[in-house]
Amino acid sequence: MADNVTNELLLEHLKSVQSKLGGMASDISDVKAEIRGLKSHMAGFMNSEVSQDAALASMQDKLERIERRLELNDPE
Repeated sequence: MADNVTNELLLEHLKSVQSKLGGMASDISDVKAEIRGLKSHMAGFMNSEVSQDAALASMQDKLERIERRLELNDPE
């Protein structure tokens, strides 16, 4: 009889642990999805920064070409 109580108690605790683990797995899945969203957002920012850097470099090249044509370069 003592074995039945112990087994039932053990089974009940295992069910409780299993339930909690299922909840944790769901929470971890949610966190992973949020991290993927943040990574995607960061990638968008980085692409935007690269585009801005390219535009700035292009403008610097044009300015240097204009300065050369107008002979506005400072003597070095």
